[in-house]
Amino acid sequence: MRVLSAIVGLGVGTFLFGPALSDVPSAVALLKAGDVSEAVAEFQVAFESGDADGAFFIGRLFELGLGTERDMRRAVELYSAAADQGSALAQNRLGLMYLSGDLVLQDYQRAAELICAAAESGDANSAFNCGLLFADGQGVDQDAAKAATYWQQAAELNHVAAINYLGQAYRDGAGVAQNFETAFESFSRTGGAGNPLGLFELAKAYQSGNGVDQDLIKAHGFANLASARGMDEARALRDRLNAQLDRDDLEAAQSFAREWEATPLDQAAQ
Repeated sequence: MRVLSAIVGLGVGTFLFGPALSDVPSAVALLKAGDVSEAVAEFQVAFESGDADGAFFIGRLFELGLGTERDMRRAVELYSAAADQGSALAQNRLGLMYLSGDLVLQDYQRAAELICAAAESGDANSAFNCGLLFADGQGVDQDAAKAATYWQQAAELNHVAAINYLGQAYRDGAGVAQNFETAFESFSRTGGAGNPLGLFELAKAYQSGNGVDQDLIKAHGFANLASARGMDEARALRDRLNAQLDRDDLEAAQSFAREWEATPLDQAAQ
C-alpha cells in the first residue's frame, strides 16, 4: 500500500510490530520516552488497525527529522493518507500547508476544507485555525460571527489563543455583541494562567475600567507581569502608569505583581 512504502526505510531500526491492540497514545508515550523505533512500529500498527492518526505521527517524524533524515515529501504523503481517512490532526496540518503553499499548491479553498473539516471533529487547534480563516476570509467568505463561533468551540477546550481571540471579539464587538464583562472573563482565564497577552489585556481593562472597576494599581501590576514576559506594549503601559501613581500606590502595584501567582488554565474553574 502507498502509506507503507512511505513508512518503510524510516531509518530507525527494524520494525518490531507490536500487538494487534497497539494504539496511538501508547506510541506517543514511547516517543516521549525516546524509543523512536518502537514508537514508529506502534504508529504503523495503529494505522493498519484503522487509526488514521498513526500515519500522521509518522509524517511528523519525517517532517521534523526525528529518527530519520527530514523528508517533507514523505511527510506530505503520510498527511494526505491520514487526512483521507479522517485524521483531524493530519487534516489540520495539511490544511496549513495548503494555506502557505508548502510543498503543495497554495490553495486557500482546499486549506479551508481540510482545516474546518478537522474543526468539526472537535479538534481545538483546527477550530481556532478555522476561526482565523473566517476572520480573514481565506478560502471562505469572511464572517466574523462564524469566526467567533469556532473560537468559542476551541475556548471551551482551553485553547489559549482562541480564548484571547474570543475575548478580543467581545471587546470590539466583532461577530458578537460587544460585552466588556465577557471579554474581561476571557482575559482573566488566560492572564490568570500567565499568558502575556491575557495579562496585558487585563492591564488595559483595569486602566480603562472596561468590564471591571477601574484600578490603576492592578493595571500597573498586570502590565508589569506582561512586560516581564516580553510584551513591549505592556512595558510602555506600565511606564506610563508610573507617572500616574504616587509612591505608595506604585509600591502597592509592584507588591501585587511580586506576590501574584499563575493558576494553570485547567485548574482555574476548580
